[in-house]
Amino acid sequence: MEAEIEFSDDGQKFVQSQQFQDIKAWMHDHLLSRIEELGAEFGRWSRQSIQQFVELELESFVRMQRVPINERETQLIADALTKELAGFGPLEDLLADPAVEDILINGHKSVYVSRRGMLQRESLRFADDEHVIRIVRRILAPIGRRLDEANPMVDARLPDGGRINVIIEPLAIDGVSVSIRKFRKDPLTPADLIKLGTFDAGIAQLLELAVRARCNVLVSGGTSSGKTSLLNALATFIPDGERVVTIEDTAELALGHSHVVRLESRPGGFDGAGVVTIRDLLRNSLRMRPDRIIVGEVRGAEVIEMLQAMGTGHDGSMGTIHASSPRECLYRLEMLAGFAGYQGSEVSLRRQIANAIDFIVQIGRLPGGERRILSISEITGVNDNVVAMQELFRHEPVHGADGADRDRWVSLGIAPHSPKIARLRQAMRAAGERRG
Repeated sequence: MEAEIEFSDDGQKFVQSQQFQDIKAWMHDHLLSRIEELGAEFGRWSRQSIQQFVELELESFVRMQRVPINERETQLIADALTKELAGFGPLEDLLADPAVEDILINGHKSVYVSRRGMLQRESLRFADDEHVIRIVRRILAPIGRRLDEANPMVDARLPDGGRINVIIEPLAIDGVSVSIRKFRKDPLTPADLIKLGTFDAGIAQLLELAVRARCNVLVSGGTSSGKTSLLNALATFIPDGERVVTIEDTAELALGHSHVVRLESRPGGFDGAGVVTIRDLLRNSLRMRPDRIIVGEVRGAEVIEMLQAMGTGHDGSMGTIHASSPRECLYRLEMLAGFAGYQGSEVSLRRQIANAIDFIVQIGRLPGGERRILSISEITGVNDNVVAMQELFRHEPVHGADGADRDRWVSLGIAPHSPKIARLRQAMRAAGERRG
């Protein structure tokens, strides 16, 4: 089993030093020549065998070449070389760290990581941009995606459900740029989000009621605000007997539901042939007998089909959208419909939006990195040619005596007036009376 390395201050300084990079590169070239001698045999070795091979070769190399490093430094180099040959090099520990949400590489000398919504620079580094590209190609190999001059941009879903976006020179001026979004193996449940402080029990009760009543819900928020995690949590309220179709550009949703059909768009080849858009998938999904349709992110021409589906029988559908407020969310829907070539009047479009959407859940990332539901608004109709809404809950943190903010969600004392919720409440009341 590969040795676990705990970095002391001295070890950390050595790993960050140019001496470490030089010896590692020197030894890496030596190992590649030895691997060429071994041929196909090396490809059948386990990781443990590769670790032992590296340690033996490095020990011999250090002794023969009189390399001025101690036993501890030798082990650090052996660990790094094993990750280079059998794993994902400098990225391996970050990919395995469950606390890491995003890995951002801006050239070989600049690596940033997001933990709990906060970006921080990492001390790890690559030898050069070619080193970065070599590791990225190893990540892309299992999914059959190419990265070269003919394909300088790659956006792909990883086997573990994460997402990777890569862009290389000459499009990326300061060196190769890599963005890796990681996803939890076990999606957060509503109970998890309550513990994390994303919302409280009162909001959870309203959201459950809205989903069970088959209300159409849009989750609105900015980049990395927690929209996908919230959408996953909302889906846990969907009854098991319903058929759910999810549609995404890159499949990120992991619904804990018994009957889910997952669809993913296709960008097409280099010449643009074979493109399958979200709009195409949405049109096709209507022929798949869905009870609910979930659109991972609404950002294009598919908005028209989504609104039509929500307003004509596919109640209980959900999606996310990039917007900074509930009102901005409505403006964005109008803008996207206009870009998609909507032929009706502005008034008819707003009526269609009001008829399709029941609730807008606004989520945001606070300055400290915490994700919080900022408001829940109900669409109530169209007044004076404007889509009307009422805010049901609002996030209003309280400044404590110790100087820290305490989360608080204020109910504005307005009960949802949606007839869907009224019907569900009547059914629940009737079921209770029968049991009584």
